[in-house]
Amino acid sequence: MTSRSRGPFRSLRNPNYRIWAAGALVSDVGTWMQRIAQDWLVLTQLTDHNATAVGVVVALQYGPHLVLLPFTGYAADLFDRRKLLLATQFGMGVLAASLGLLTISGAIQLWEVYAMALLQGCITAFDAPARHSFVPELVGEADLSNAVALNSTSFNAAGMIGPAVAGLVIAAVGPGWAFLVNAASFVAVLGSLTLLRVDNLHRSARATPTRGGLVDGFRYVWRRADPRTILVMLFLVGTFGMNFPIFISTMAVSVFHAGAGEYGLLMSIMAIGTIAGALLAAGQETPRFSRLVAGAGFFGLGCGLAAVMANYWLFAGMLVVIGVSALTFSNSTNSLMQLATDPAMRGRVMAMRLAVALGGTPIGAPTVGWVADHFGPRWSLGVGAAAGLAAAIVGLFHMVRRSGEGRATPPGSSSSKDAKGTATTTNEIEVVLANSPITGA
Repeated sequence: MTSRSRGPFRSLRNPNYRIWAAGALVSDVGTWMQRIAQDWLVLTQLTDHNATAVGVVVALQYGPHLVLLPFTGYAADLFDRRKLLLATQFGMGVLAASLGLLTISGAIQLWEVYAMALLQGCITAFDAPARHSFVPELVGEADLSNAVALNSTSFNAAGMIGPAVAGLVIAAVGPGWAFLVNAASFVAVLGSLTLLRVDNLHRSARATPTRGGLVDGFRYVWRRADPRTILVMLFLVGTFGMNFPIFISTMAVSVFHAGAGEYGLLMSIMAIGTIAGALLAAGQETPRFSRLVAGAGFFGLGCGLAAVMANYWLFAGMLVVIGVSALTFSNSTNSLMQLATDPAMRGRVMAMRLAVALGGTPIGAPTVGWVADHFGPRWSLGVGAAAGLAAAIVGLFHMVRRSGEGRATPPGSSSSKDAKGTATTTNEIEVVLANSPITGA
């Protein structure tokens, strides 16, 4: 590997990636502002601190990832991803503007927030797999893992800025204006997509329309032991652990009796941890399964410790730990899944990853909200702790089993088969993840 290809910011040498990253950063700041404003609106203005209602909003936003799975991943593989992103980003901008105008006018009702959340979920279900599978077109296979990490760094840097700004805006003029700021921020990402040098994109093979496309995608993943285990771990943490709007908002309001500014500050403090985790990931040349297991374990431990913290600042400190571990876990699932996937299947595989991560939210978010309402916010964090530790145990069991298979399987023999029926040992999968540019991302 040449010195030119090293370094935590190497993807920024690519002009197309720089253009994309600049637009995405501005838009992500607005997205974080809307998240904070929406949670605050539901929790303090449209309900009397009802965590279950917040859980329903979260469920409506993320449920469509599972329901629309037969179409979203296939759309990312079949259509021009840049044009698809132009359509989805424009749609989300229109929804943010509508929500802002309704809120400022005083006409907003809880059912309207539910409806907007559902519509946004439908659009993001198409946007997310296209966005994730568009990254390889920006940088190519060699810098993919680094670009994924830098995307996370950028998103979580926005997560440090956006919530703090949202808290100030909400306290000064109300949540409706935060929604309008988010609507305006979509101009940046739409502009970046328009300015990309299309001739320099690393185009991959497009999928051909077939009735069995989705089934092929499931079969492709399920025949591989590593991706299958990753999806199980991701389901546990995504369903019961990644419910930060509920955890943090209820702890801030019900336990520490904080205002909008203090709530926004907690989200910004957690973003410090996620930025640190993203930068650590960006400096790694190769994603590893052991890092995925460690991320799940520390996530569970962090949630457990946060649940028993006695005051606001100790709780805030534990959010840094949760942020680092959550980002490490999420980034590892992203990179490992993409690096094990053929480019023509990437959209469907990433849609499945997102569906598993978010599709359980209609179960997990209302459940965690109900626990917070009936037993207290600290117990809802306990649910997240149990999910992280359970995922770590699943991963450790897989690593032990894989190690045993590696010792018992002679070189050249098979322990699993790929989608085409080709024999592949689990150790060979590790080599593919570490070295192969053609199965990457």
